[in-house]
Amino acid sequence: MDKIPSFTIDHTRLKRGIYVSRKDEVGGEVVTTFDIRMKEPNREPAVHIGALHTIEHLAATYLRNDAEWKDRIVYWGPMGCLTGNYLLLRGDYESKDIVKLMQDTFRFVADFEGEVPGAAPADCGNYLLHDLPMAKYEARKYLTEVLMNMQEDNLIYPSKK
Repeated sequence: MDKIPSFTIDHTRLKRGIYVSRKDEVGGEVVTTFDIRMKEPNREPAVHIGALHTIEHLAATYLRNDAEWKDRIVYWGPMGCLTGNYLLLRGDYESKDIVKLMQDTFRFVADFEGEVPGAAPADCGNYLLHDLPMAKYEARKYLTEVLMNMQEDNLIYPSKK
């Protein structure tokens, strides 16, 4: 079998950032998949699953309510490796196009107070697996260390050596 594109990225050199993972044509429109990488793979601890689950709920809620972007949001969800999230947008975009959106999203998560949206038995398949304090910590860390200091190598996948 052929390797899928995300397995061809050199994860030993991948930094935290925002990357275009792929672009697909669906129904005559481009859908851009972004790799929202919060952790350096295999070089720092992954995001705890409870924190990542809470980030998923808060970020998805924020994005689907954002006046400018809500009609272009297709999906937001965690990576299986627990080092980040995927964002799928309707439209043809580059990483730099969504930096402000990600800054706003992660600021929302970092500053969130109250009950996590959708964290109730009737709303979520694993409602007990949430960790708001750690979600806020991870969001603030990513926001201040990466999103507010974006460089070229945080926006373009590293080439294979």
